[in-house]
Amino acid sequence: MSVLRVVARVLLGVALLVAGTGHLTVARQEFVAQVPLWLAQWLPLSADLVVVASGIVEIVLGLSLIVLHRYREWVGWVVAAFFVAIFPGNISQLATGTDAFGLDSDAARVIRLFFQPVLVIWALWSTGAWRAFREWRRSSTVRARAGSAGT
Repeated sequence: MSVLRVVARVLLGVALLVAGTGHLTVARQEFVAQVPLWLAQWLPLSADLVVVASGIVEIVLGLSLIVLHRYREWVGWVVAAFFVAIFPGNISQLATGTDAFGLDSDAARVIRLFFQPVLVIWALWSTGAWRAFREWRRSSTVRARAGSAGT
């Protein structure tokens, strides 16, 4: 794995650690403001509990990115899935016009929406998850062709 990928993976891990810690401490109210109102209809959880739980998840994912090198591809997929799972919160912030983290205009909130796919790509690239998936698919195709050629 290249040095650039390792550095990118560790930086993403640190960013998740900082964000997760913020969920539990100084930025807790900012994160509460981002919890979609409709979430309470689907899950009987308070917005504060959602923020605490997601903060803990972010801390665990951040640590995993940094220390679980052997499982980095799996961790990459889980981190990418997490970024997809929290995307509705960003959409909700835009739809409701909620100000948080200095995002005090619809333009700023729209720009933030475009950053979420960057995080997904960052997680998949820096962990080698996407490359491992492509290699697995390629080898599966070769095995399937070899199996059908022998019949």
